[in-house]
Amino acid sequence: MSSETITSREYITHHLTNLTYGQHADGTWGLAHSGEEAAQMGFWALNVDTFGVSLALGMIFMFVFHRVAKRVTTGVPGGMQNLVEMVVDFVDDNVKGMFHHQSKVIAPMALTIFVWVLMMNIMDLVPIDFLPELGKVFGLHFLKVVPSTDVNITMGLALSVFCVVIFFSIKQKGLGGFAAELAFHPFGKFGLPINLFLEIVNLLAKPISLGLRLFGNLYAGEMIFILIALLPFWIQWALSVPWAIFHILIIVLQAFIFMVLTIVYMAMAFDDH
Repeated sequence: MSSETITSREYITHHLTNLTYGQHADGTWGLAHSGEEAAQMGFWALNVDTFGVSLALGMIFMFVFHRVAKRVTTGVPGGMQNLVEMVVDFVDDNVKGMFHHQSKVIAPMALTIFVWVLMMNIMDLVPIDFLPELGKVFGLHFLKVVPSTDVNITMGLALSVFCVVIFFSIKQKGLGGFAAELAFHPFGKFGLPINLFLEIVNLLAKPISLGLRLFGNLYAGEMIFILIALLPFWIQWALSVPWAIFHILIIVLQAFIFMVLTIVYMAMAFDDH
C-alpha cells in the first residue's frame, strides 16, 4: 500500500473483486477493469480466477492420487503414499461409520469433496498480496485465489450434491416413494399441506446450508487476513501468524463438515424409513 496512493476501502474492494470475464455495456466481451464493471456484466459473467484455480487444484488432486495409486508399494510407504493412504483411510472410516448401504459412489465422492475443498481452502493461507501482485506482471487487474470464498463455487458444489441426493433418492425408492416422503411425513396423509411445506423447506435447506456455511467461514477468514494486511508491517506478523495457525483448524473443519453432511444426506437418500 505504501507504493500506491489507495485508501483502505479501495484496497479491500480490490482484494474482494474477482477477475471477471463477460459482456461489457457496449456489447463487446472481455475482462472487467473494475468491480462496478464486473457487477454490470450480469449473471452470465465468469469469474476466471475462481474457475481457473479450482480447476487447477482439481487436476493436481487427481494427478497426485493417480500417481500414488500407480506406484503404490507393499513395503514401507514413502511420504506421499503415506499421506494419501492416511487421507483415504480417514474418509473410508467416516463413510463406513455413517453409510450402511452398498454403493461404489459414496466413498469416491466423499474423498473428492474432502480433498478438493481442503485444497481450495488452503489457498487462504497464501500471503494475501503475493499472487495478486504476481498477476499484475501478466496484466491481470484482479486475482482472487481462494475459490471457496466465491459463493458460485460453494453453491455449485452444494447443488451438485443436492442433485446426486435427489437422483439416488428416486433411484432407491422410486418416484412414488420419494413423493410419499415429501407428502406423508411426519404427520401422515391428513397433514399433507404441512408435510409438504416442512419437507420441501428441509430439502432446500440442505444445499443452502452446505454452500453458505463453507462460503461464509472462508470469506470471513479471508477478510480478516485483508484487514491484518492493512496494519503496519511490524504488527502484521504478530497477528497474521496466530490467525493463520487458528485458521488451519477452520480450513480442515469446513472441508470435513462438507464431506460428512454429504455422506449423511446420501445415507438418508438410501434409507427407506
